[in-house]
Amino acid sequence: MPELPEVQTIVSQLNNEVLNRTFVDVWTDHTKMVKGKGFADFKKQIAGEKILSVVRRAKNIIFFLSHNKAILVHQKMTGHLMIGKWNQEKEKWVSQIKGPLSDDKMNQYIHFIFFLNDKRQIAFSDLRKFAKIQFFKACKLEDIKELENIGPEPLDPKFSLKDWQQLFLKKKRGKIKQVLMDPSFVAGIGNIYSDEMLWACKVNPFKDISALSPKEVECLYQAGKKILQQAVDLRGESFSDFRDLYGAKGDFDTQKQAYGRAKQHCLRCKTIMIKKKIGARSTTYCPKCQAL
Repeated sequence: MPELPEVQTIVSQLNNEVLNRTFVDVWTDHTKMVKGKGFADFKKQIAGEKILSVVRRAKNIIFFLSHNKAILVHQKMTGHLMIGKWNQEKEKWVSQIKGPLSDDKMNQYIHFIFFLNDKRQIAFSDLRKFAKIQFFKACKLEDIKELENIGPEPLDPKFSLKDWQQLFLKKKRGKIKQVLMDPSFVAGIGNIYSDEMLWACKVNPFKDISALSPKEVECLYQAGKKILQQAVDLRGESFSDFRDLYGAKGDFDTQKQAYGRAKQHCLRCKTIMIKKKIGARSTTYCPKCQAL
């Protein structure tokens, strides 16, 4: 699932491309993607509305529109937004722009298209069709129920080490890997970047947060800031489905130290990395550097 850096990549690129553009139409072959009152109402509500800004909250993308309207997009496991031009040929949308939009298979699973007034489109490619799109009226971030109970943003300049330490004092218990991935604890960190943070700080993913030392808590704060910002700068991680707004892969794959490296040598001590289940997810770590 796209995490904070991948979603922020899309949001930043959308702000560069579509501000002050107007929605003129929408298309889908999977109406269940649209939540709320359904696709027909969604289409009616956004027609003629101008895009004023695009923001990220946790893993959600929010388009703020004219007339106090908004659209929330959650890309879920395999979805990503793209900007370009497509023509429908024999029930398939074909990119008119050469390069990854037309050549990369991960960009071919188009199930939703926003048509803009400059003849371009925002297309949504989603292999597994789990994504969510929803309209909201008279909207501010705090009005969106789906964004309730989400923790602080780790890259917010106002989010201090003291704030981070307070989170651990309030939470008290839980395996650190699962706590880092809990959106009510902190926003936007998932499987990839929690593995990276834990490896950087030599912390075992199964360690209970009550057993963390003050030094480890501080290290996780600093590592999170550094790793997440680096991933944003590199346009995210594309080991699987994620692509940026132009259909291109992110470059963080070249920098990862832990995630996806099971059965490979630890880059720090050369021990073979292992992968284990933790809850319903998995985690990859070094049994020596990150001993429990």
